[in-house]
Amino acid sequence: MRPLLCCLGIAALLGRSLACPSACSCSTKKNGRLLAECAYKELLEVPRGLSPNVSILTLSANRIGWLRRGAFAEVPEVQSLWLGYNQIGAVEPGAFALLAQLKNLDLSHNKITDFPWQDLRNLSGLQILKMNNNRLAGLPRDAFHALKDLRSLWLNDNQLTTLAEGTFDKLPSLSQLQIFNNPFNCSCKVFWLKRWTESTSVSITKGGATLCVAPGRLKGRAVTDIPEHHCVAPSVQLTYLSNLDNSVTYDGLTLTLHCSVAGSPPPEIRWKIQTSSRGVEINGPTVARDGNAKQSQERFLVFKNGTMAIPRFSKEDEGIYTCLAVNDVGTREVSVNVALAGSENPAEDLLQDDPQASQLGGQSCYKGDEMDPSGAGEKLVIVYHMPRESKSKAGGAVPHVRLGTLLLALGIALSW
Repeated sequence: MRPLLCCLGIAALLGRSLACPSACSCSTKKNGRLLAECAYKELLEVPRGLSPNVSILTLSANRIGWLRRGAFAEVPEVQSLWLGYNQIGAVEPGAFALLAQLKNLDLSHNKITDFPWQDLRNLSGLQILKMNNNRLAGLPRDAFHALKDLRSLWLNDNQLTTLAEGTFDKLPSLSQLQIFNNPFNCSCKVFWLKRWTESTSVSITKGGATLCVAPGRLKGRAVTDIPEHHCVAPSVQLTYLSNLDNSVTYDGLTLTLHCSVAGSPPPEIRWKIQTSSRGVEINGPTVARDGNAKQSQERFLVFKNGTMAIPRFSKEDEGIYTCLAVNDVGTREVSVNVALAGSENPAEDLLQDDPQASQLGGQSCYKGDEMDPSGAGEKLVIVYHMPRESKSKAGGAVPHVRLGTLLLALGIALSW
């Protein structure tokens, strides 16, 4: 009886390993891999009843329109999955997430507009990925970052208008890339691609033209021929505007910084402020055209021309003020450390606070002075609040406030 049971058990295992849906033909190849051939069968979905040890699954040239979550749960050991020339338009998250042994995935010639890119995080062994001839209009920057073994990537003949910088940076094994026949908008957002193609060892297949569709002046021109002068990384300079020669009766000091930027396209100006008690980020003007400040940022008055004013500057406002210039090519920034002090003779205070100041020959910057980009370290802006008294015509003493500034050159925190 025992031998009979043993034989029945072996037969059951063999029957399970050779299980095959009626629409497919299954066979064992010489290398021991189990092949399930289900192509050209007019299938509307992934067939059920596949053996769990299938390693090659061919579903090409069917009429499959969508891939549900867990569609391939029956074949967790599959290494090659061919789904080209179907009508796949929808892919649910989790459709491929369990296929940790997958090495070849072909989704070409379908109708995919959106894809669950998070599924690729588990496919670290993937070597070939074909997504060409679909309707993909965009890719997340980190779409392929988990694919350390990826050698060949096909993205040609889609609807890609741009690619985020760094899309291919974390693919150390990549040797072949196809991105031709996409309607690229050759703004400076894709200028990085020109530089990347000039320096990479990856073979970029030229089966078709990688041409610009927009803007009009570059239409029909290759992405790799975008003129250098159209896209220039930002430069930035920070200047302190002072009122040393004026004596006014303001209620406190006003610190005024001006950020000058250049680049193509013209950079946006942003500010970061870090004091001991808070951090503030300002991504645009806070003063409207009518001169009124937005309620959310009444403390820091930022104007469209790059000037920032802080009325009633106090000890609480001490900290690091950073101006950032941002365009499609990159970001540059310059920072200044601002401190507040008060004295009849501010130079004496500076020498007491920092003995090295005497070695600088009493350098100072006034209205319109630029932060010297050749320096190192930080530039310290000391804002002095110096009370003065002047006699009125009636003989009484009237308190006046002189707005004074002394910029001590201790270096500059400027990165290019």
